[in-house]
This record gives sequence, C-alpha cells and structure tokens, in this order.
Amino acid sequence: MKEKLKLGIPKGSLQNATVALFKRSGWKININGRSYFPEIDDESIECAICRAQEMSRYVESGTLDAGLTGKDWIYENESDVHVVEDLIYSKVSERPARWVLAVPYDSPVKKLEDLSGKKISTELVNFTKKYFRDRNVDVKVEFSWGATEAKVVAGLADAIVEVTETGSTIEAHGLKIIHELLQTNTQLIANHVAWANKNKREKIEQIALLLKGALLAGKMVGLKMNVQKEKLKQVVEILPSLHAPTVSPLYQSDWFAVETVVASPVVRDLIPELLKNGAEGIIEYQLNKVL
Repeated sequence: MKEKLKLGIPKGSLQNATVALFKRSGWKININGRSYFPEIDDESIECAICRAQEMSRYVESGTLDAGLTGKDWIYENESDVHVVEDLIYSKVSERPARWVLAVPYDSPVKKLEDLSGKKISTELVNFTKKYFRDRNVDVKVEFSWGATEAKVVAGLADAIVEVTETGSTIEAHGLKIIHELLQTNTQLIANHVAWANKNKREKIEQIALLLKGALLAGKMVGLKMNVQKEKLKQVVEILPSLHAPTVSPLYQSDWFAVETVVASPVVRDLIPELLKNGAEGIIEYQLNKVL
C-alpha cells in the first residue's frame, strides 16, 4: 500500500471555502466537530486541520507533506517550502487579499516615512518589521492578538497593518488606508522531501490540477441553444468561447445545436444579444471544472 499524503487544511476563515473547493474538485472532506483529523473520501490522503498562520512551518518540518495557506504566512514564517500552485479564493471573493497600512482619518500621517519613531500593531510582525527596515523607516512593531483596528482607536498604536479584501471593516472603524504592503492569496505548498517522492508528488499535482480547474469553472458557465441554419453564422460570431463553439445539426431539420463556455460576467449582456440574433431555447448551466 502506498504511503498516504499528509494534507493540511487551513482552520479558521478559509476552512469552509477550502472544503467547498475540494468538493467541487471531486473530494468530500467531512469535518467532525472539534476533530483535527477530518475524513476524506480518498484512501491515499490523510487530512489534518491547522491554522493557516502555522501551516508553512508544519509543511517545512515534514509534519505535513502539503497544505494550503496564504502567501503572507509563508513570508511571515520565512518558510522553505515548494509552492505548487497559486489558488485565488477566499471567504468573501475570488481576488487577492491585501495587507495595508491604516491610520485614523484625522491622523497627520500620509506616508511610510511619517511613522518614524511611532508604533504599529499587527499580526504580521516579522514581515512588517522587514518591510519598514528595508525602507529605512524606524518603527516599533507590536503583535496584535485580534481586534487590531481597535488598537488605534484606543490609542494603543499609531497605525495598524491589517489584511483586507474590500477595506470596509477598516473604514467602519474610522481608519483610512494609506499604503499597501502586500497582496496575498492561498497557495498549495509542499515539503521538499514529499515533492521529491514520486507517488506523493503525483498526488499533489493531481490535487493542484483539479483545484485550479474548479476555481476556473467557478468563473464560467456553459450555454446551450438552438439556432436556424440561416442565422447560425451571426450567432456564432457573437459567441465568446475557450476555442470555438460546438455546433451540431439537429435530426432531420435545418436547425443546429450550439454549445459554448463563457465567462460568467458577460452572460447577462450576451443572452439578450443571442435572442435578438435568432438563438432559441437558451440554457445556462454551472460547471464543476474547466481543465
């Protein structure tokens, strides 16, 4: 029997999104209550849950063969791991999150240099220290255990470095963003020894391929429609597709079935145009994976 791949699933805000992504990719992960070892319907994988902040350390040490974590925490821990794939997904949106520098709206601080000699509160301590040090700005960086925005409001810090996707929470606390330090996204990482193991590497590559395919499918939909022969050319010409639409004749008629895959945002404008140009019986359907 092949040795199982020890796979880390991030605990916390990314947990549900990760489980949902694996389900779309073909794996069912069942998290039972407080257990740190969820079940997965693949005998060649053994799952463990740990905080994204610690994932890269466990993967680097070999406690885990592979895992999913943010690029920010790899930088923070200065971990020596193999990055297999970038996977842009989150609990809010499919776009990278940002670590930003924020100060009160009435603060005189306008740029990094204005914080010289002042205090910054953040969970991303090591990265923040290095970021300011590399720019020759002398600041004091303190670790925040949470509710980081409140540290400035309470006068415990002059600024914060915090992760955000939309910026709405930061603004709601009366703060303004004055600088972006880092864009981050989820990455599938592997231990170098596991990556050198043929069987484990093949499994990790399989996971990467299907996760990436599921993420791409989430941004696209399939369209099916029927079109008369004399209107086929004008309909096909307005159809975007990965390569070219699939066109096949309907049985004993001058009608054709047309099928294609398009980006989700264009559908609302595309369907009315298709109807105007003669398409009928349009069906839109969701995709699981695009590879």
